[in-house]
Amino acid sequence: MEEYEITFWRNKLEKVKKQLEINNFEVYIADNAEEAKSIFFEKIFAVEKPLSVGWGDSMTLHKTLILEELRNNKEINFIDTFDKSLDWKDQIKKRKEALTSDLFLTGSNAVTEKGQLVNLDMVGNRVAAITFGPRKVALFIGRNKIVPNLDEAVSRIKNLAAPLNAARHPNMVTPCKKTSACMDCTSPQRLCNTWVITEKSFPKGRIKIILINEDLGL
Repeated sequence: MEEYEITFWRNKLEKVKKQLEINNFEVYIADNAEEAKSIFFEKIFAVEKPLSVGWGDSMTLHKTLILEELRNNKEINFIDTFDKSLDWKDQIKKRKEALTSDLFLTGSNAVTEKGQLVNLDMVGNRVAAITFGPRKVALFIGRNKIVPNLDEAVSRIKNLAAPLNAARHPNMVTPCKKTSACMDCTSPQRLCNTWVITEKSFPKGRIKIILINEDLGL
């Protein structure tokens, strides 16, 4: 990436950071996924000292390689909500357990320039944790998730993030996989079930955000 591009996005991220901080979020900026990992362990994990950590599906989070390190940390209870050795019923139990964790990690489908988070879930465990339950929440957000307003956030999620998420799951059957756009379907595997808009963090600083100066996730 050219230096002028880095500067352009850094300025945009600084503006979004300021708005998020006005809305009581704790915010950091990382130049890349590797730096986001360092910030997380130095500024969040080391400070909060969680005894239990849960997570919600996020391609951005996977890119940071944080999960691998936490999974091997024997000093914490790492609640693996997507343990492939478990059947669906036991995975759901794990996701419920994660709602009581000290720290919950995930991403966000969109963040507005006014400092609002917008998320859409199929099962609901991810948005539930962002809203209530875990003592602290850490979100990893690539610059491509920034949108001007709530209308653009909804459009981005329904016509880009959701169809792409459906496409990346080979066994999922939804109309948007064929049309590459939201069809407001009635599919049993519909992804678009629960919307959550987070205007402010309550209590102040409960939700911690690392904005990343890279295009990451969907």
